[in-house]
Amino acid sequence: MNPANPPAEAAVNASAEPRPSNFIRDIILDDLKTNKYAGRVQTRFPPEPNGYLHIGHAKAICLDFGLADEFGGKTNLRFDDTNPSKEETEYVDSIMEDVKWLGFHWDGLFYASDYFDQLHEWAVQLIKAGKAYVDDLSADEIRKYRGTLTEPGKNSPYRDRPVDENLDLFARMKAGEFPDGSRVLRAKIDMASPNLNMRDPVMYRILHASHHRTGDKWCIYPMYDYAHGQSDSLEKITHSMCTLEFEDHRPLYSWFIQQLGIFPSQQIEFDRLNLTYTLLSKRKLLQLVQNKQVSGWDDPRMPTICGIRRRGYTPEAIRNFCGAIGVSKTNGSIELAMLEHFVREDLNRHALRVMAVLRPLKVVIDNYPENQVEEMDAVNNPEEPAAGSRKVPFSRVLYIEQDDFREEPPPKYFRLSPGREVRLRYAYFITCTSVVKNEKGEVVEVHCTYDPATRGGNTPPDGRKVKSTIHWVSAAHAIDVEVRLYDNLFTKEDPGQTEEGKDFTSNLNPNSLEVVSHAKLEPSLAAAPAGSRYQFERLGYFCVDPGSAPGKPVFNRTVALKDAWARVEKKQSGKP
Repeated sequence: MNPANPPAEAAVNASAEPRPSNFIRDIILDDLKTNKYAGRVQTRFPPEPNGYLHIGHAKAICLDFGLADEFGGKTNLRFDDTNPSKEETEYVDSIMEDVKWLGFHWDGLFYASDYFDQLHEWAVQLIKAGKAYVDDLSADEIRKYRGTLTEPGKNSPYRDRPVDENLDLFARMKAGEFPDGSRVLRAKIDMASPNLNMRDPVMYRILHASHHRTGDKWCIYPMYDYAHGQSDSLEKITHSMCTLEFEDHRPLYSWFIQQLGIFPSQQIEFDRLNLTYTLLSKRKLLQLVQNKQVSGWDDPRMPTICGIRRRGYTPEAIRNFCGAIGVSKTNGSIELAMLEHFVREDLNRHALRVMAVLRPLKVVIDNYPENQVEEMDAVNNPEEPAAGSRKVPFSRVLYIEQDDFREEPPPKYFRLSPGREVRLRYAYFITCTSVVKNEKGEVVEVHCTYDPATRGGNTPPDGRKVKSTIHWVSAAHAIDVEVRLYDNLFTKEDPGQTEEGKDFTSNLNPNSLEVVSHAKLEPSLAAAPAGSRYQFERLGYFCVDPGSAPGKPVFNRTVALKDAWARVEKKQSGKP
């Protein structure tokens, strides 16, 4: 998606276009005007491959790639693989798939592990310059010595080791002589700094673990704060964007670059994405997967990119959503309904319309010829005339939704009921004449008559009108499908807030998934490919699940439509 126009020209064009401003775009414009990086814009997206990406990462992806595209620049995909105990090739593959699905393409593919040799050389350089030392304190002791926000830290007793001793110990750490956690390499900065990150931060720790790319070559691994800025510098990243929790780390980012005298990449922080009814913690999402409280990382209730892809969200909707929420310097929370709005908006433009009945109620049209079958013209998408139309079979016996019939209709209910006439979508006017009940007194079959003069739903010659149009499928032609109705995974707007003694899983929604086993669908979708998206008229947007099999189609509800009657009924019942 990177445009071909040069950065300088892109900057002029970008500044002239009427578009919502954000402070990062303004920084880039200023840097281009002052020729700070010789007219270059180079960004990077640097995920750690320790889990699957989620919707929060989508915001960062759209920002990193989008701003580079806007200014004719380039974006690297770089895996921050400095912690081999948590990282897997499976996650690397999934991240690349997710970035591509969102519609972006990286200019360079890198790994922090590509730079392990160079990072080690720079560490030795800092030791020789008296800027780093090997510390024998334990992790708990280091925390104790670091001090607090109101009290300065105190120097480690090993802080003033001679350079030669530090070089020897660091070489022996690299050679594998010492056990995990016994020693670390720390930067020598200022234990009295008001910024705790500058109080002699750890650069390397001992970790005897196989790496997914380097195998057993290394048993010392760089910390994020040491590896990140130098990796940016090696790739000559001009604008390194990260979320606000790293704002206090920026002085350390710059300190390493300055001490080493390397390319001066700059770090810029922005607000992270927080969504209501959603958790965006890879650690907690992993817990849900491991405890089998969801079916996997791609469970359509999960906020992972692979999960929302399986649910039927579109990359266009995600990009539009991320563009609309913008960036700022203040963390806040975005309503999940806003994301769903952009999903509906995109699907409304592009999804084909079909008719499906989730909870079938049999309707028999008594005055319709028994063996007759007609083909009704149905519009594929009223928003897109080029989508054309299709033929839908119509016969004497149909299925309608159970909710579209009430034997004793409440006030303001205009759907089918005894003696009432409604329009069948694309077909005829029908009037209910009688019902058949089972031994429990439940209506299991509705008998009607139809008016042949109303074919196609046209107004009859006498001009009478009806107040409701309902959808249907022909019983003889309908295909049986499984439909999975998904709702919010959590019951609370902020699922991380829990009662004392409980964890976040206590906020899981027990009704987040309802499986409808015998829904009826018009026959045009018998061979619908996995991932294809449709609007089930009057019901919502659905997509074909990848787990569908021939003869056993499965549809996932992406997002519901707004149901005017449901809101009225809920209000009348006093339900929240």
